[in-house]
Amino acid sequence: IYGGSVFLLLLPFVPGLGTRIAGARAWISMPGGFTLQPSEFMKIAVILMMAMLLAEKRDTEREPRDRDVLLSLAAAALPIAIILVQNDTGTVLILASVALAIVAVSGARTRWVVGLIGAALVTILLAIQVGLLKQYQVQRLTSFINPGDDVSNTAYNANQARIAVGGGGWLGYGLFQGPQTQGKFVPVNESDFIFTVVGEELGFLGVALLIILLGIVLWRAVMIAYRADDLYGRLVATGVVAWLAFQLFENIGMSLGIMPITGIPLPMVSAGGTSMMATWVAIGLLQNVRLHAARASI
Repeated sequence: IYGGSVFLLLLPFVPGLGTRIAGARAWISMPGGFTLQPSEFMKIAVILMMAMLLAEKRDTEREPRDRDVLLSLAAAALPIAIILVQNDTGTVLILASVALAIVAVSGARTRWVVGLIGAALVTILLAIQVGLLKQYQVQRLTSFINPGDDVSNTAYNANQARIAVGGGGWLGYGLFQGPQTQGKFVPVNESDFIFTVVGEELGFLGVALLIILLGIVLWRAVMIAYRADDLYGRLVATGVVAWLAFQLFENIGMSLGIMPITGIPLPMVSAGGTSMMATWVAIGLLQNVRLHAARASI
């Protein structure tokens, strides 16, 4: 699974096969006008690979060996580097959060977790300094700090999103009646900014219901990880929890102006076939871990 996912991840670089969307060369052109985003399946592959490498040692050892931790981090670093070259910073942040969560729960020494956080900060600074991140990416990542400084350009999306969410009031304008979202003032509101549609058309009550429903899914995922009967299952479930939690917080946060804009879809809500397939595979992994624990307790 890991090898096949890495292979698919390289296909967007093939001339005539890869396609660029919103500045990221992260999609494969398919027949019939469809596109496939391999990095979505890479999330699953990284979770499974890191869980296998870190859980295998538990038969004879109390904690993962440094070699195991390094191998698992290398398994995450390879796709992260490729996706970073593709200019898909949102997926890079998701994979980084997944890797950090899995290492933390695996029982690895605290120095690994602290070191990973420090390394992530240094890597971000270096990526900006050496030009690995494009200028528009840097502006998107920092525009939420001072959204009023560049209303007509970089911060436009963030400002329009906040206007749409704030204009919904308690009950919203009604389905398909939102002036900002239906008027196309909020870009890509079928995927990246789908939360603004909910906020404007269904209001605070609709947003609260949506967050509660997604929170229930996330809470059930946490409980599955907690009740897993083996380390491998716990790490797989932890990876899925970190993935969904970060993606939920980032997508909703960027619509509210408290997080940078990264182009991350809202799980189980945003349009996007590849994202939806990968999310349901993740839910299937959680169900597998739950059933395994239930059978072991009989």
